Amino acid sequence: MSEKIWTGSIYLKDEGGYEIILKSLTHYKKRLRSIENSPELKEAAAMFAPILVQQAMKTHPKVIELIQKTESSIDDIQKVNNLKEDIPLFEKALLCYESDINKARDTGHEYFLKLIENVEEASKDLDTIKVALDKIKQFS
Repeated sequence: MSEKIWTGSIYLKDEGGYEIILKSLTHYKKRLRSIENSPELKEAAAMFAPILVQQAMKTHPKVIELIQKTESSIDDIQKVNNLKEDIPLFEKALLCYESDINKARDTGHEYFLKLIENVEEASKDLDTIKVALDKIKQFS
């Protein structure tokens, strides 16, 4: 039986998908570093907060590594194909970025406004995020 081809790699390399992926990963990295100030964490049960902070600190270096890996792979389709193992982290970053944009727009909470910086510009990424989420999961 033949192995499935990750067609999401074409989106990343040839259709410019790497731009929203890198933007989302950069945002996710920033979010992980500031998790202790998150209003959601402050609302979480006290016993869960340290676990969430610890998990964020474990994930942060993986995100940095994936940013570097993505940047160094973009010129070679074979290297881009190797990124398929990172689809779950790409999805987490995209979903986090999308969620934080919506929270900044909908709640106006200072934490999210500071994370997003330019809500109007970031809101333009929402459609691109949806496309990216669909495309990066595609195999044929």
